[in-house]
Amino acid sequence: MANTQKFEPTFESLRQYEVPDWFQDAKFGIWSHWGPQSVPMYGDWYARNMYIEGSDQYKYHLRHYGHPSEFGYKDLVKLWKAEKFEPEKLMEMYYKAGARYFVGQAMHHDHFFNYDSDINRFCATKVGPMKDIIGLWKAAADKFGLPFGLTEHMGASFSWWKVNKGCDKEGPYAGVPYDGNDPEYRDFYFDNYEHVDGRTDFMTTPWYTPNKEYHEHWLSVMKEIIDKYEPDLLYSDGGLPFAMADPHTKQGAKDDDPAYKCGLEAVSYLYNKSIEKYGENRAVYNQKDRRPEIYTVGVLDIEKSQLPGIQENVWQTDTCIGNWFYDVRQDFKKPGHIIEMLVDIISKNGVMLLNILQRPDGSLDKEAIYILEELAKWFEINAEAVYNTRPWRVCSEGDSKVVINRFQEDAVEWTSSDYRFVKKGNTVYCHMMRAPENRVAVVKSFTEDEHVKSVRLLGVGEVPFAQNFGTLTVKLPAEMPTPYVNVLAVELA
Repeated sequence: MANTQKFEPTFESLRQYEVPDWFQDAKFGIWSHWGPQSVPMYGDWYARNMYIEGSDQYKYHLRHYGHPSEFGYKDLVKLWKAEKFEPEKLMEMYYKAGARYFVGQAMHHDHFFNYDSDINRFCATKVGPMKDIIGLWKAAADKFGLPFGLTEHMGASFSWWKVNKGCDKEGPYAGVPYDGNDPEYRDFYFDNYEHVDGRTDFMTTPWYTPNKEYHEHWLSVMKEIIDKYEPDLLYSDGGLPFAMADPHTKQGAKDDDPAYKCGLEAVSYLYNKSIEKYGENRAVYNQKDRRPEIYTVGVLDIEKSQLPGIQENVWQTDTCIGNWFYDVRQDFKKPGHIIEMLVDIISKNGVMLLNILQRPDGSLDKEAIYILEELAKWFEINAEAVYNTRPWRVCSEGDSKVVINRFQEDAVEWTSSDYRFVKKGNTVYCHMMRAPENRVAVVKSFTEDEHVKSVRLLGVGEVPFAQNFGTLTVKLPAEMPTPYVNVLAVELA
């Protein structure tokens, strides 16, 4: 039953949240993690690392654009033109490639807004592209009937960007302040000297600032994007803002911590706006705190990793085909690897959100287009084994499993004994992670009480089978319909 009553900005109220059907049914979404940090085509966190002396991105910036005291990030954003951005063309490709929801990036940690903001002068309609990137994405998603989401990475920005207040320690620019110290741009670079501690390490501590004035600023921005674009999904890059883990015990903040105030207000504002629009809440909120007492205010997100086994609550993996921003040095995942990840995730009650990398001009390179075309071919055959499915009694069969470790997504050496299962009505879909070379599939997870009525190989039709003491044996054709995961649709009596 959908939520129809307005939410209060409290854990007690927000834990009444119920995941909307569209999200559970969609299974696969595509994300545009794109903005001015794509301009150098040199990877993620460029706006931060260009201010860290000695880092790869600092050296690239120094030798390609100039020293960050003379050509800083405020200058780089002006080079982002998005001149070949064709959102409807891209959305058509994404829809054909299987996406049933779409997510755009409202802003990254760089504090540049990809939409028409009344709060921040450094936004896409006033600097760089001179177009409402998010508005154009939303119009394209609406045309294809896709739920539309936004990601915000601003919660961590205030402390993340402390490095722009530094200076080189050696060389010809030693002691020369970076442009983040320029008072004229303090509104963009933040007045965050309280976090400047002289360290230039790659990680940022704390992730969330305790600065209450900044919390309120963040909340005003969240309300702006919710009011302007009415997203069906909002994602925060971190836990629910702004409570922090205890630095000594590393334990997360308790749910009575007053620092959650603005985060709770943003979530309730998102849901209540959805109720006003639809008469029920159809919105999803993602965050990354894995404690049930926190994540049940929405849907748990796992970045570039997974969860083990079937989960009681629907969850999401967010991942990408390469680096988070376009990076000329980065390998891309193969189409088969992406499909294997997807079916493993949905078998555990998960959903996958995949970032398709765009070049700074908004276009896709040939490798990204190839991935989308291969996904489209696979979904054309196997869509019924993905959409609207739910976990079966078990999620898997076989000994091969994904390695569950943060930011580790290595391809698995699957064997013909490995299956992933989902169900829909009386049909159990058996995803064959590798087709057997002898073209005889053996599925051992059915019990003697589960009587098989018929078996179809998706893309082919009915195939011969036998069932003895529960074990299902299926004769497969010499030619399989797809070079990737193939699926048996097993109808039970």
